[in-house]
Amino acid sequence: MKYLLKLVSGILLLTAAQAQQKRPVSPIDIYRMQNISDPHVSPDGKWIIYVLSTVDTAKDKRNSDIWMTSWDGKENIQITNSPDDESAPRFSPDGKYISFTASRGTGDEKDEKEEKKSQIYLLDRRGGEAKKLTETKGDIEDYVWKPDASSLLLVIKDPDYTDTSKTKIRTPYVMNRYQFKKDYEGYLDRRASHLYLFSVKDKKLDTLTKGSFNETDPCWSPDGSRIAFVSNRTADPDKNENTDIYTMAANTGAEAKKITTWAGEDSHPQWSPDGKYIAYLQSSTDEAFNMYGFSCLAVMPGDGGKPELLSKTTDRPVRNPRWSRDSKSVSVLMEDDRQCNVISYDVQNGAMSKVTQGDQSFSELETGVEGLLTAMSVPQLPTELYAIEKNNVRRLTHVQDSFLAPLQLATVEGFQSKSKDGTVVSGLLYRPPNSVAGKKLPLILFIHGGPVSQDEYEFDITRQIYSCAGYVVAAVNYRGSSGRGSSFTRSIYGDWGNKEVVDIIGAADYLIRQGVADADHMGIAGWSYGGISTNYTIATDQRFKAAVSGAGSSLQLSMYGSDMYINQYENELGVPWKNMDKWIKVSYPFFHADKIKTPTLFMASQNDFNVPVVGAEQMYQALKTLNVPTELVIYPNQNHGIIIPSYLKDRYERHINWFNKYLKTQERSF
Repeated sequence: MKYLLKLVSGILLLTAAQAQQKRPVSPIDIYRMQNISDPHVSPDGKWIIYVLSTVDTAKDKRNSDIWMTSWDGKENIQITNSPDDESAPRFSPDGKYISFTASRGTGDEKDEKEEKKSQIYLLDRRGGEAKKLTETKGDIEDYVWKPDASSLLLVIKDPDYTDTSKTKIRTPYVMNRYQFKKDYEGYLDRRASHLYLFSVKDKKLDTLTKGSFNETDPCWSPDGSRIAFVSNRTADPDKNENTDIYTMAANTGAEAKKITTWAGEDSHPQWSPDGKYIAYLQSSTDEAFNMYGFSCLAVMPGDGGKPELLSKTTDRPVRNPRWSRDSKSVSVLMEDDRQCNVISYDVQNGAMSKVTQGDQSFSELETGVEGLLTAMSVPQLPTELYAIEKNNVRRLTHVQDSFLAPLQLATVEGFQSKSKDGTVVSGLLYRPPNSVAGKKLPLILFIHGGPVSQDEYEFDITRQIYSCAGYVVAAVNYRGSSGRGSSFTRSIYGDWGNKEVVDIIGAADYLIRQGVADADHMGIAGWSYGGISTNYTIATDQRFKAAVSGAGSSLQLSMYGSDMYINQYENELGVPWKNMDKWIKVSYPFFHADKIKTPTLFMASQNDFNVPVVGAEQMYQALKTLNVPTELVIYPNQNHGIIIPSYLKDRYERHINWFNKYLKTQERSF
C-alpha cells in the first residue's frame, strides 16, 4: 500500500513537473510547424498518400515530401526524401504506382532552365527509385490518371519562348491584355494552358486542345472514353469570371461540347461512378465579377441538360464535391458561421444530411472504399487526416503531436457581438494560457483578409502566438465575410470600410463591456483586406493605441492598373473618370490621414501584385509627414503570401514588439 501511494505520488509530481515545463507558443515555433495537404486513397482503400511540408532551417525554406499512411492509421511511411519539393501525389488506378510532380534537376548546367519545369515522376510500389516520366517543354499544372492506368491527362502551360538570350538578359515584357499582371505569375502574356494525353507505356504526347483559351479542372468519365474540363471562351475572358464545363472524346481532333450555360462560374466537374451525371460547382451570381457570391452544388446529366442546384437554398458556400461510390449522393464541405463541416446531398430528392457537426474546420475531402477521407483542424490541434465511416470521425495521423508536446496554448471560445445598427456578428476569442478569470487584458483585434472568407474553429498559429505574448486576441467575422449567407457577404459591395468598421468596433465594445478587454490598451492588425480594414478602422476610431497594417492600401485610386483587380474595380466601383466620388469615398484613410493618431507599423511584400507595396508606402509617408509614430517593413522578393520561414518569424516578432511598446504590457519582447 505504501509502495502504491509513493508510486501515485511520484506520477502526480512528474505530471505536474511536465506541465510546468510546457511553454507558451512563440514566433520560433513557425520552424517546427508541419503542414498536411492533398491526401488521396489507394484503389483498394488500404492506403493514403499525402504531402507533408516541413521547414529546412539551413536553407530557410519549406520542403514538401510524399508520405503514406494505412487506412487503419497504424502505419506511416515516408515515400520521398529529397531537397526538392514533391507534390500532387496520386495512386495509379491499378494500384501499381505512385505518381507525383517535382522540379528535380539533372545536374547539367546547360539544362538549368529546363530543370525548373514541373514534371511527373513515377514510383513503382514494389520498390526502387522514382523515375521521371514526362519531359514536357511547358510546366505541368495538373494531371489525372485514365481509369485503365494506360495514360495521363495533362494540363500543360504553353512554353515561354521569350527568354532565349544566351546573355541571360530577359527580353522586354510586352502586354496587350486587359488584365496584364497577377500575383505570383507576374506580367501576363497570351500563353494558355491546354489538355494533352500522355501514354505511360510509350511516352507519346497527343494534343487534345489548343488555341487562346485556358482549359483546367480535367476529369475522366468512368469508362475512360470522355473527359470534362473547364474553360472561359467568351470574347475576352479577362473581363468576366464566366467559366463553363465542356466535354469531349479523349482523342486528338475531337470536338469539345459546352454543357453549361450559366453566365457565372461553373467549375470543378466530377463524373459520377456510374457515368450518368456530372456534379460541379456553380456560382450563385452571374455577374462579371462575383467575389460576393457563393458556390452551389449542381448536378446535371453527363451529356448536358438542366442542372439541379442541390445546395442553393441553404445559402452557404460549398466546395470539394465528391460522389459516393454508389452514385446516389454527393458530399461537400460547407462553411457555416465559423464552422466548416461535411454535408451530403441525395441526388434524387435533394435531401441534405449533416455528415459531421460541431466547432471544427474540415479542409479536404476524398471518397475511399470504406468511407470518406478528410483533413480537419480544431482550435487546439493543427490539421491532421481523418476517416469518416458511417458518420463517425476517426483520426489517422499524428504528425502534430511533437509540435504540441512542449506548448501551452491559448484557449479559444466563440462569441457574438451586436453592432450599433443591430447586426449580430460572430467572432472567436483567444485568451492567454493561465490567464486570470475576470482580469482585463490588452486586446488585439486581428482581422482576416478576403474580405470574403471566415475565421473558423481551427488552429490559428498567428493568433496563438499573439495571445501567448500576453494579449486577448479577437477574430471578427465582419460583414463581407462568408458563412452567414449571401446578403451578409454582399452588404459591403461598393461600400468598403463602412459596415466592416462598424462591426469591428462593435466587437471591441462588446469585449470591453464583458470585462475581457482593457479599453485603454487596444490594438488592431491584419494582412491583405485585414490590413485595409485596419487602415479604415484607425482613421475612424482613435481609441486604438497601436496598429499593424500588412499588405494593405488606402488610396484605392492608386491601385487601379497597379494590382490584379481591374475587373473588380470597373464592375464594383466603376471607372475613376466617371465615378471619382466613389473612389475617393473608399479611399478615406488616405484623405483623412490627419485623423489617424494611432502609432502604426506598415508591412508589405516587395513583389506583391495582389496588394502592391505602394499601398503601405503611401500610408507610411502620410503618417511620417504627420509625425505619427510609424515604421515601414518590406520583405524582399516575396509575393502577397510570405513563404520564407525567417520572414514569417520576423513578422510575428515585429508585431509583438510593436504592441508591447505601445500597449505597455510587461510581456517579453523579441
